[in-house]
Amino acid sequence: MTAILIFLAAIAVIISWWMAQQRLMSKPWLEVGHAGDVPHREGSSLPTAKIGLGVFLAVVGAMFTLLISAYFMRMGLNDWWAVPIPGLLWLNTAVLAASSICLQWTKVEASRDKTEAVKVGIGLSFVTAVGFLVGQVFAWRQLTAAGYFLAENPANSFFYLLTGMHGLHILGGLVALGRTAFKAFGGGSTKAIRLGVELCAMYWHFMLLVWLVLFALLAGWANDFVEICRQLLT
Repeated sequence: MTAILIFLAAIAVIISWWMAQQRLMSKPWLEVGHAGDVPHREGSSLPTAKIGLGVFLAVVGAMFTLLISAYFMRMGLNDWWAVPIPGLLWLNTAVLAASSICLQWTKVEASRDKTEAVKVGIGLSFVTAVGFLVGQVFAWRQLTAAGYFLAENPANSFFYLLTGMHGLHILGGLVALGRTAFKAFGGGSTKAIRLGVELCAMYWHFMLLVWLVLFALLAGWANDFVEICRQLLT
């Protein structure tokens, strides 16, 4: 339960910080001064797509929090046998981190209107993300070859469920990234390309954070962290 509360608190802090950065928490009706002193504004500078993505990520974070909650509750029973973590997951984690870094670099280049660099960055991000998914499939094959099948025990089921759900979200992100790539290579407007890159980078960073939490959970490091939190709170 402690780990769930900590994870929820971390998600809440990230969302609050993001909202503050985008001026969603401002209260213009409380500002004082003469009407003529108010600077001219053309509405909110935050695109609707960013607000929608922020809400979507909050829902996704809540969903993974519930899955993690179920994981902790189930692992306390006697029929739980931990799944050995394939070494390939370390490489997959590095590949996903590289994909996130590439998108961040692409975002910077898009803000500078460097079209060719944006194309390269999108391509690298797409390839590394696909590499992550392929690596996850190979990790599954390693486990099944070693006899760790889906219905063998609850730990196996949770491993495939958590990694599978995360993989599906990455696959959905690839669809959005593919649309952005189509705009970039098809000569779309600079504004649309920049917004698409920003949204993809935001999504990728969040999914990398979720994967790091899941990796720590599946590797057993989260158990030690929870125990430390319990000792601090008791």
